[in-house]
Amino acid sequence: MARSLEGKVALVTGAGSGIGRASALAFAEAGAKVLVADIDAETNAATARLVSDSGGESLAFVADVRDEAANESMVGAAVERWGRLDYAHNNAGIAEPRVLTADLTEDIWDRVIDINLKGTWLGMKYEIRQMLAQGGGAIVNTASVVGLAAVRHQPSYVASKHGVIGLTRAAALEYAEQKIRVNAVCPAAVRTPALDWYFKENPPIEQALIESNPSKRIATVDEVVSAVVWLCSDEASFVTGHALAIDGGVLAQ
Repeated sequence: MARSLEGKVALVTGAGSGIGRASALAFAEAGAKVLVADIDAETNAATARLVSDSGGESLAFVADVRDEAANESMVGAAVERWGRLDYAHNNAGIAEPRVLTADLTEDIWDRVIDINLKGTWLGMKYEIRQMLAQGGGAIVNTASVVGLAAVRHQPSYVASKHGVIGLTRAAALEYAEQKIRVNAVCPAAVRTPALDWYFKENPPIEQALIESNPSKRIATVDEVVSAVVWLCSDEASFVTGHALAIDGGVLAQ
């Protein structure tokens, strides 16, 4: 798929690290110009520099995805710079401390739902409006394998990712005729700096995740973002409303 997105414009949220950073770099490698957005100005700027260092063109935008005005401005900034928005990867999200449903606090519930689900919807709201104005586009939302099958001790995260998949499917139906495709990627555990830090603090959990996965390993960020870029490309031109599991076989068990 080398340079298959030449001349296109992409937007990635949660771009300061992990999947978001890898996504921005993958879009740039495929030829797209990339607006990178994150609430952390320092890590977001570092991603923008990595894109530039790789020969790509980027624009760093600091945004809290829970803020409607920030989402509108984020899309507007991409359009002001490059005249259009072809692709969006709504990736910003957080997890929660491991907790039972009855022990979950309201503030944690609100924060997880606001960032993971409301933030995805607000991004889509303005991305779709721009794509309608220009005649089409493609959106990929980061959900999770736990958006397709629940796990214990993550009630708000599981609920938010189920919601992202439902939102993805609803929007796909609404805008398919207008040539806007909307899909979701649903990874199992992905090796990111944040997860590596968590594993360092909780070594048994890393081993348990590896042993419970039929592939006996944890996904890499590149395995996730290659699917994101493919879903945006013309190679996936008849794929919409799909929640793609990237899970090493977890859901096949």
